[in-house]
Amino acid sequence: MRHRCRVPQLGRPADQRKALLRALTTELLRHGQIKTTLVRAKAVRPEVDWIIGLAKDGSLAARRQALGYVYDKDLVQALFNEVPERYGQRAGGYTRILRTLPRRGDNAPMAILELV
Repeated sequence: MRHRCRVPQLGRPADQRKALLRALTTELLRHGQIKTTLVRAKAVRPEVDWIIGLAKDGSLAARRQALGYVYDKDLVQALFNEVPERYGQRAGGYTRILRTLPRRGDNAPMAILELV
């Protein structure tokens, strides 16, 4: 039974799933948008919102938490410098999911995940 299991499994073991979410979060923060499957986009969204919330906080503890999660050290520094002015007045909802055409090979629903 999967009752009350809110974490999407993504067909992977826990360590691979965490690495996938970290990698997708890092690439979304680096490029501003990524194209991925709809399920992965919905799984990455809370992680990105959490990192942006840490950057809005701006404390040393928040910076260390972000450095422990995001793969790129320079990206975290740029994020902590840029985010308070970009999202200072916004109280959440930092990402947008746009559905696109299904993938050609296996007809998986695709989406574009972008920063607002």
